[in-house]
Amino acid sequence: MILNKKDQVILELLQRDATLPISEIAAEVGLSTTPCWRRIHKLEQAGFIKGRVALLNRQKLNLGVTVFAAVKASRHHHQWLDRFRSLISEIPEIIEAHRMSGDTDYLLHIVVPSIQEYDQVYQRLIENLEFADISSAFSMETMKTTTSLPTKYLGLK
Repeated sequence: MILNKKDQVILELLQRDATLPISEIAAEVGLSTTPCWRRIHKLEQAGFIKGRVALLNRQKLNLGVTVFAAVKASRHHHQWLDRFRSLISEIPEIIEAHRMSGDTDYLLHIVVPSIQEYDQVYQRLIENLEFADISSAFSMETMKTTTSLPTKYLGLK
């Protein structure tokens, strides 16, 4: 699918507020509602739009502690990695997990109400899998957070 400026604006608008009425999106990009709806549907079918979600307030959910855990694997083979993937998928407090380059093998982004709750997540990890090291850092302040991705790299026609 080749995207144009209208598609880029649609993606930016939906990232800011996925509940916007089609009529508002259409007006913003200079289309009528039916062609705008078709474009959004094509963007979904092509995988540019993966889903639409509600973003929840961490503070209201009593998840005021953010932890970044740097994990070093004890082994580097598929069985260990499969078990690790399965384990982290079962822990809802782990909201992101990245395989890294450099000294850290994996970086986990964890949200919990307290350090004591983080310790329970940590205990669950070490009870179920062997690690060479897990080093945790607690966020003191969130200086920027967004779910919006930059669209300027689309290579528009």
